[in-house]
Amino acid sequence: MSLIGDGTKIGFGPSVPGTYHAPYADCYRCPLKLSYPSCGVECAEFTRKVVKNSTTGALAAILIEPIQGTAGNVVPPPEFMPAIQAIARENDALLISDEMITGFGRTGRWFGCEHSGVRPDVMTIGKGLGSGFPVSGLISTDEITRSAPWGNPSGSSSSYGGNPMAGAAAYASVTIIEEEKLVENAARLGEFMLSRLKDMQERHEFIGKVDGKGLLIGVELVKDRQTREPLDKRVCARLFQECLKRGLISMVYNPHFRVNPALSMDRSTAETALGILDEVFGLVGREGGWR
Repeated sequence: MSLIGDGTKIGFGPSVPGTYHAPYADCYRCPLKLSYPSCGVECAEFTRKVVKNSTTGALAAILIEPIQGTAGNVVPPPEFMPAIQAIARENDALLISDEMITGFGRTGRWFGCEHSGVRPDVMTIGKGLGSGFPVSGLISTDEITRSAPWGNPSGSSSSYGGNPMAGAAAYASVTIIEEEKLVENAARLGEFMLSRLKDMQERHEFIGKVDGKGLLIGVELVKDRQTREPLDKRVCARLFQECLKRGLISMVYNPHFRVNPALSMDRSTAETALGILDEVFGLVGREGGWR
């Protein structure tokens, strides 16, 4: 809970002490009000200042999503994750890549950190690992996992660890991803869907930005492209309902619209879904009540 960087944790607590937050490299809605690339990825330098001024200097790790998921499928500039890794190295800290959403083919690579060429010290995994079955895990080096206290007898165990059914589900899931080449499908289909959505952006004024990697695509819905004010939730709910009437379930109920289809989706199904979305965008756009 203490790692959450938005308002969803308000009212819960207490938070774990010794946890500090720095802004993510969301270039469309830059938290520092700068513009990429002239900013020089100042958000990374801001992180360096947070470590210097807010911590005691005894830093254990920096945890980062290679692409932010719940925040709207935010793709950072390619320099961002290597810069964060450099800050971890400067402080003799581990770099943890949170691959819960981005792992196991979602971004068109096995793991999201591959897009930046970063090799983290630790990766946290889940979701795609079990393809619906509740299972999570951790990937690291021999040196780290053999270190105390993690490497002590029962040091890394838990009441639910090593569940046979979870192991079977994970094995089956990863086998299918590999044998059916779903990572390659995510890359290929994601490129097609990204292209189609960018074409919609040219025709529908309330689409402010489209970006993504593989089948992890983010669409920013806005009232005004200049101010980038998010589209009213009431309009988003209307978009969702109209899509639902036509047989499409999506996350368009949020102005930070996330497109995360199944890795096994084929092109024909994608074309049908995008066609429905385009039709609904056109309908609401013509009515003019979205401003």
